[in-house]
Amino acid sequence: MSEPSPGERIARALRRSPVHLDPSLESALPDGRRAELLAAIEAAPMPIYVIIVPLVDGGTWSDTEELITVVHDRLKRDGVYLTMEGYQQFRARRFGGTEEEQEAASSAARVPFFLDEFDNAVLADRLLKAVELIAAGNGVAEYEKATAHLRSTPNPVEKLTRNDQGETSPLRVTAIGLGVAAVAGLAVWRWRRTGRPEPQHSHPLILSRATLETARKADEKGLRKQAAEAVVAFGELVDAAAVSSGDARARELLALALDAYQAAGKVLDEARGVPDLAGVLVLVDRGQDALASARARAAGRKEIPPSALCFFNPLHGDATGMVTWRRLGTRDAIKVEACQACAKAVRGHRPPEALLDTSGAKPLPYYATSSLWARTGYGQFGDGGFEDGTGDGLIARVLRGDHRS
Repeated sequence: MSEPSPGERIARALRRSPVHLDPSLESALPDGRRAELLAAIEAAPMPIYVIIVPLVDGGTWSDTEELITVVHDRLKRDGVYLTMEGYQQFRARRFGGTEEEQEAASSAARVPFFLDEFDNAVLADRLLKAVELIAAGNGVAEYEKATAHLRSTPNPVEKLTRNDQGETSPLRVTAIGLGVAAVAGLAVWRWRRTGRPEPQHSHPLILSRATLETARKADEKGLRKQAAEAVVAFGELVDAAAVSSGDARARELLALALDAYQAAGKVLDEARGVPDLAGVLVLVDRGQDALASARARAAGRKEIPPSALCFFNPLHGDATGMVTWRRLGTRDAIKVEACQACAKAVRGHRPPEALLDTSGAKPLPYYATSSLWARTGYGQFGDGGFEDGTGDGLIARVLRGDHRS
């Protein structure tokens, strides 16, 4: 008899118990906590199956959607399938039930990530909360409540946009047809365009960003959470996007946005410090630009040119122009795009406020290391020169795994 496939092995385990943990992760759910989880599942009005296995590129399982689909196909039972996805996040998919019930289960699984009281919670606590929320059946309302702060938190810097006449007005974030999750996605992305007029008829996805000040001042834990929120929110925007067009360029841009989302998730899962987390935000930013342009092209409008972030520290926000810079101790000068403060420092022969890499014996500006971010200037140029203008060099390098070298 042939060996059962990995999907069949999990399905067999779920026929015995609705909770399956890979042997390497069993210590994360001691017997007492497992009993609590099983009791909550038994009390739920719908079947719930919990599958916790390592997700590793090139491993047995690398994608939650594939894992859930394969296990459901082998188990042949409807219900809610709950699994882990990325940094402290869950993904749930309900088979059977109404469309509203399916959306409620999906939303409920995302809620624990956004609750402050679960920031340092162990896996057992977060799993139990997710199961209780799924069982309650009001996941959409709970998700709206948990993400309300992302839509209402005041910015440390005044939220302004500019119209064609240069007049300022309070920023209004709207995402027509994309739903509450998209609005939360736009709100969580607290980035600001510095002094650039925005056309009145810009697509909603390309509205001025709120400030990055909170990210710049956050510690590594805070920045990791903000980066994770940005990836989750952007993933929802990509999922909601439907670019139906004969325009090949629109399809290409949508594919680039999806690649950026995958690259950002990859870096987030493997992030080892602040420079990597800044890279996550850069990748999401590139993806948002690509998605906005794809939608513009599909609607018969012109592509929206992407704007670079500050070379010296992407957390400073958008670059305002090009500056010629020579690294201390070298003769070769290069042109980089920088924010206003960093450009002013360079022109005044002062060191700019660089993003620091603290992984070595002493803190260094990230561009003084051998990382992918240093080699590409967070995408502003390639290993041996400037990028070819396609805008996808950094994304492609991350998907190849170059960020690990």
